[in-house]
Amino acid sequence: MALDYPNDMSLSRVAMKAELLDAETERDLAYAWRDKRDEAALHRLITAYMRLAISMASKYKRYGAPMNDLIQEAGLGLMKAADKFDPDRGVRFSTYAVWWIKASIQDYVMRNWSMVRTGSTSSQKSLFFNQRRVQARLEREAMARGETLDRHQLRHMISTEIGVPLRDVEMMEGRLSGSDFSLNATQSTEDEGREWIDTLEDDSAQSAEIVEEQHDRETLRAWLAEAMGALNEREQFIIRERKLREPIRTLESLGQELNLSKERVRQLEAAAFAKMRKYLEGRSEEVHDLLA
Repeated sequence: MALDYPNDMSLSRVAMKAELLDAETERDLAYAWRDKRDEAALHRLITAYMRLAISMASKYKRYGAPMNDLIQEAGLGLMKAADKFDPDRGVRFSTYAVWWIKASIQDYVMRNWSMVRTGSTSSQKSLFFNQRRVQARLEREAMARGETLDRHQLRHMISTEIGVPLRDVEMMEGRLSGSDFSLNATQSTEDEGREWIDTLEDDSAQSAEIVEEQHDRETLRAWLAEAMGALNEREQFIIRERKLREPIRTLESLGQELNLSKERVRQLEAAAFAKMRKYLEGRSEEVHDLLA
């Protein structure tokens, strides 16, 4: 995939005109690249999903990096994903590629954020891209409750919220408050004191990702409904009560209602899943390990 377009706008235009691949075509292209090293297939696969890479790159433009550089990094992540993608795993390429694209962009942003390296471990990356946003939300929620959180309480809450060690929170806090650039610095006198932290975008899914995920969910939901139809009435009841309701029923409570032992209910549940798995595997390789 050539990424040396004159600018990010021309690359964006090319990406938006690219074809939308269905699951079968996507899988065929992936096989062609993996098994035959077909570069034309690789180019077609990458081109089709460059719009996803650009969408993800746009989420990080407020960190100060040139948009074209972000798109280049996103494209590199997309190419790594295409090279390593295994179509036998039964997942859509877009779902797999998101991780590689995000990792490539975040590594680039962190390398260029400061003269002092901000961090490279998974917990440091998570803190770098989430700490200030989480802190601002925690402070707002505390203010709404009429509470005031001291620095020690905030650090502990951030540590719990993001799921990282407290020492990493303290270290990242010091690095982010460095003199080379502060997220709490105002943008300009004309911006009424607006801070840079207020412009950072949420790390939630963007439009391209949402469309892909929604499509996959709807497809899987339809397949599961068909698989449920292959079960008898008792098996459907057990699956619904054990997997599709909240709170789930225990084996013991189902056994009492069906006048069966707990072990027998477990066996029926396992048999029902085996039927569904067999049906789904025959229906499509994409759901091969859905119930594994």
